[in-house]
Amino acid sequence: MSTNKETPSEEDSVESCIFCLIARNEDKEAEVVAKNEELVCFRDIDPAAPHHYLVVPKQHIHSCFSLHRGHIDLVKRMAKMGKDVLREQGITDMKDTRLGFHQPPYISVNHLHLHVLAPISQISKYMAYKFIPETVSFVTEESLLQRLKNNAPPVKHYFRHCMGLF
Repeated sequence: MSTNKETPSEEDSVESCIFCLIARNEDKEAEVVAKNEELVCFRDIDPAAPHHYLVVPKQHIHSCFSLHRGHIDLVKRMAKMGKDVLREQGITDMKDTRLGFHQPPYISVNHLHLHVLAPISQISKYMAYKFIPETVSFVTEESLLQRLKNNAPPVKHYFRHCMGLF
């Protein structure tokens, strides 16, 4: 079996993924503001608001389209970390915040990441279009959670379940 060197393997992608590097503390330029055994939160390098952070899982997950019902708690923990960081940074008006995910193909890094922005009232007018809730490009964490709750398990898992394979 030959391998195509032009198409990176999953392992190669994880090794070169900038968010994986940040999660492994291998990127010295990232300004990490919070981390635990599962998640890392750091400042966005091109902030759209005075407070713009990204929360990523240490595990490489491609995007919000890769998620299923079993990831609901992960998304909740990501949102909690983002809100906790905002509070630690002095943000008290949680109604003037936005938490959400860009959806493929509108993602710049192929690693699941939650945008945490505040105050939304001060978002850059040049970047506001990127963070309009419930568009084809951006979905809030609440909407993503609802979508995950309403969706059936991914087909491959559902098929295995129906066949009694787990």
